[in-house]
Amino acid sequence: MVGVRGRWWPGFVALSAIWGASFALIKVAVEAGVPPVWVAAWRCLLGAGALWAILAVRREGVPRDPAVWGHSAVAAVLLNAVPFVLVSYGETRVSSVLAGVLNAATPLFTLLFALVVVPGEPRPGPRGLAGLALGFAGVLTVMGAWHGFGGASAGGPTGDAGPSGGGAAVVAGGLACLAATCCYGAGFAYLRRHLANRPQSATALSAVQITCGGAQLAVAAPLAAGAPHWPGVGAASALLVLGALGTGVGYILNLGLVRTAGTAVAAAVTYATPLWSTALGALLLAEPVGWNTLAGGLAVIAAVALTRPPAAGGGGGAAVRRGRRARQPVG
Repeated sequence: MVGVRGRWWPGFVALSAIWGASFALIKVAVEAGVPPVWVAAWRCLLGAGALWAILAVRREGVPRDPAVWGHSAVAAVLLNAVPFVLVSYGETRVSSVLAGVLNAATPLFTLLFALVVVPGEPRPGPRGLAGLALGFAGVLTVMGAWHGFGGASAGGPTGDAGPSGGGAAVVAGGLACLAATCCYGAGFAYLRRHLANRPQSATALSAVQITCGGAQLAVAAPLAAGAPHWPGVGAASALLVLGALGTGVGYILNLGLVRTAGTAVAAAVTYATPLWSTALGALLLAEPVGWNTLAGGLAVIAAVALTRPPAAGGGGGAAVRRGRRARQPVG
C-alpha cells in the first residue's frame, strides 16, 4: 500500500498546483477581453496540441476503437467543453479566489454522481450525509447567502460586492462556477466507468478526450463569439500555459490518478486547489479574500473529508484497492 501511495502522491501535488494556478490564468485572459468560450476553446486546442506532441515523441499509437472516441466525446462535454466555458464566464463576474474555492465542491458532486453511475460505489452513511450537508452550508457561506448572495461573494469583505460587479453579477458568476463543479462530478464518474480501465495510456486517452473537446468548442466559439482576436502578450501567454500545461499535462496526471488511486482520490485534488488559487489570486492579482471565503472554503474541504470513506484516509483503502485492480501504465 505504501508503494501505491508513493506512486500517486507526486502527481496529486503537481496536479493541484497546476489546476490551482489555472484560475489566475483564466482571470488574466478574461480581463484582457477574451470571450469565455474562446478561453475554453484555446485551453482545449492548445492542450490537444501538447498531448499529440507528447504522443509523437513517445511514438505511441492513436486509439482507433470507436467506443473510445465516443466515450471520450461525452467525457469532453462533461469535463472540458461545458465546465471550461462556465468557469471562464464565472470569472468575468467573480474573483479567481472565489472560483477556486467553489471548485473544492467537486468531490461532493463526484460522490453523488458516482453513486448513480459507478457500480459498487459505497453508499454514504450518517458521516457522509453530514459531509454533504456541511458542504452545502460551506458553499452558501462562500457566496454570502445571508446578504442575498450579493455581499462577500466576490471574495471581498462582508457587504462589499467586490471588484467584479454588483450582487446580481456575482451570483450569476458563482452559480456558473458551481454548475462547472457539477459537470466535473458527472465527468469524473463517467471517466471512471467508461475510460479509466482501457488498455491505452493516459496520454493517448487524454489526447483523444481533449481533441474532442477542442473540436466541439472550435465549432461553438465562432458561432457564439465571432472570430478570435489577439489579446496581447500577457493574455496569450496565460492561455498558452493554461492550455499546454493545465489542460495538456494536467489531464495526463488526472487520468493517471483515476487509474492508480480511484475516483475519490482524483477528485480530492480540490482539497489543495483552493490553497493555490487563493494564494495566487491574492499575491499576483491583488484580489481580496473575505472571511466568509476562508470559512466557507474550510467547511467545504472538511465536508469532502467527511464524505470520503474512513478507510481511504492515508492513501489506501477501497479507492486504492479498486485503482490497483484497474491500474494501467501511465504514459
